[in-house]
Amino acid sequence: MIALQTAAAAGLTRIGLQSAQAAEPAAVDNSPAIVVGSGYGGAVAALRLGQAGIRTLVLEMGLLWNTAGSDGKVFCSTSAPDQRSMWFRTRTEAPLATFLWLDVVNKDISPYPGVLDRVHYDHMSVYVGRGVGGGSLVNGGMAVTPLKSYFTEQFPTVDADDMYGTYFPRARSMLGVNTVDPAWFESTDWYRFTRTSRKAAANAGLKTTFVPNVYDFGYMQREAAGTATKSALAGEVIYGNNYGKRSLDKTYLAAALGTGNVTIHTLEKVRAITRASDGSYVLTADRIDATGTVVETKQYSCTYLFLGGGSIGTTELLVRARDTGTLPDLNSGVGAGWGTNGNTMLGRANHVWDTVGANQATMPVMGIDDWANADNPVFAEIAPLPMGFEHWISLYLAITKNPERASFSYDSSAGAVKLDWNPAQSAVSVAMAKKLFDRINAANLTIYRYDLFGSTSKIFADDFTYHPLGGCVLGKATDDYGRVKGYSKLYITDGSLVPGSLGVNPFVTITALAERTMARVLAEDTAP
Repeated sequence: MIALQTAAAAGLTRIGLQSAQAAEPAAVDNSPAIVVGSGYGGAVAALRLGQAGIRTLVLEMGLLWNTAGSDGKVFCSTSAPDQRSMWFRTRTEAPLATFLWLDVVNKDISPYPGVLDRVHYDHMSVYVGRGVGGGSLVNGGMAVTPLKSYFTEQFPTVDADDMYGTYFPRARSMLGVNTVDPAWFESTDWYRFTRTSRKAAANAGLKTTFVPNVYDFGYMQREAAGTATKSALAGEVIYGNNYGKRSLDKTYLAAALGTGNVTIHTLEKVRAITRASDGSYVLTADRIDATGTVVETKQYSCTYLFLGGGSIGTTELLVRARDTGTLPDLNSGVGAGWGTNGNTMLGRANHVWDTVGANQATMPVMGIDDWANADNPVFAEIAPLPMGFEHWISLYLAITKNPERASFSYDSSAGAVKLDWNPAQSAVSVAMAKKLFDRINAANLTIYRYDLFGSTSKIFADDFTYHPLGGCVLGKATDDYGRVKGYSKLYITDGSLVPGSLGVNPFVTITALAERTMARVLAEDTAP
């Protein structure tokens, strides 16, 4: 079984896998509340339940990342990935596939429950974090609050004044959001790449804006000064940061465990949900070992069930439950309204005098903001590409206002949940990004890079998303507070609530919406 030891004073946890012997399904383990997943929405739910004195179990399919490997680090580096990098792969699957068309980016690795996963569907793949802290372990930390006007457009039934006055500030405070020191930014070589892209945007008449982050910029300045061990300045990001980053295991989840009411089980994947005659929920979970072998099938029951498995995890779980008949009263909103947040990635080739620097911090701090352009709204992150040498490439992750949406459905013959996203839907994002960056290239007499995404002709990487959103949209699959329609005491707190597009990196919004849900649920739904 999975053992949990809590260091209450620090709010920290150690979780270790003990026996790895296969076993018969155990007796049902009861808990008043269960949270599935430990990403942003799940972490908020766990903390607020624990603070309310409700005994809560969190089920997480990944590892607790707190044990150093043979190199003395918890996470492996981006440039030399090993088994810690990806979820049961024999080769890494980084967003950049090639450099100068050479297959030098990805590496062969041993299968292991690594920290990053790329979930594949027919025409779209989704990057997700695996571990205690979910996506917070592997993202670039950009903690952006959306424009109030666009938030209102996407969530017309949510009180925006309440969100921007109460829940966004609460989320930012708990997440440890901070901003880079502008004077240091202007002087350091570590952000030369950002300043070069800013100049190119300005030449096209476009504005740029600083964006906050959950990486500790005070720590980053000490890294640059040589007084702290390098992490963001050592190329660490997509396979985890060893230092400096305020991921959820250091914020919400540490505080949740510090209440003494929250337990986390790792390497346990919930695969089925049903409802007992007394109204409680019964979950079936497979516990795996480090090879991916199922060593135990466990059953849990609870009165209150909170789903925080992310847009992909929660939606797949509920679509399967509805279409196999274990939760037959789920409505047609379950599985619908999914989008990519308009993601597409691209690179530009700069002139030889417009250097981007051999040294690049991995935490983005600026974006090109053309969202107010009614004809072509785009917000483009100025992304790092730390290779340790000068390469003159400016890399971007564009967020476009793509109206295309897809749906999940259960394929009974395959026993799998499918996504019906298609290439024509991705092409909408590409066209919007191209319109913006054609302007930048024309103003600077520069061109796109053709050598980064695995094909001699592929300029835009439109087959993956970092920002999966929707599938159980707020107000459609649920009420306006994430209560799932058709069932009482069943809640969603993650990105599946967001209707496919947000215009910015979504995790601050997901966190704030979860805070709003938990405040209402604890006030109205839980027994005194």
